[in-house]
Amino acid sequence: MKISFTINDQQQSVDIEDGNTPLLWVIRDILHLKGTKYGCGKAACGACTLHIDGEAIRSCSYAIKFAQGKEITTIEGLGTLENPHPVQQAWIQHVVPQCGYCQPGFMMATAALLNKNPAPTDQDIDKNIVNVCRCGTYTRMRKAIHTAATIKQSNDQISK
Repeated sequence: MKISFTINDQQQSVDIEDGNTPLLWVIRDILHLKGTKYGCGKAACGACTLHIDGEAIRSCSYAIKFAQGKEITTIEGLGTLENPHPVQQAWIQHVVPQCGYCQPGFMMATAALLNKNPAPTDQDIDKNIVNVCRCGTYTRMRKAIHTAATIKQSNDQISK
């Protein structure tokens, strides 16, 4: 089965035997983009979060057959070294990661939240960012999310 989609602004096609193969494994094992992590395999922890058509999706439970024609963004496509995304800037500023394994999923979930809600409250964050961090860096993440919102708002004003 041939599946075509755009990933990180580049057109991509894969020929996959089983259309029910999780998108996560296609991204990691076929496309060799290793930023999206495997956590639980049950869409519970959020380590595998990426964007599909702008929505935060847990790729470990998203069948590749549903990716046909979609726009996919992984952590590798969120920003660049020269121009990091506001979420990446805030994560660095607040030294959020401890082990760092789950952080790409958190950053992708946060970027999706900020696209929908540019000024989230703590309650909005609690309701929408439900990924799991075994290291417990939640306090730093909350600060970073608020900082990312401020950076994003400032960037949006400059763009106008």
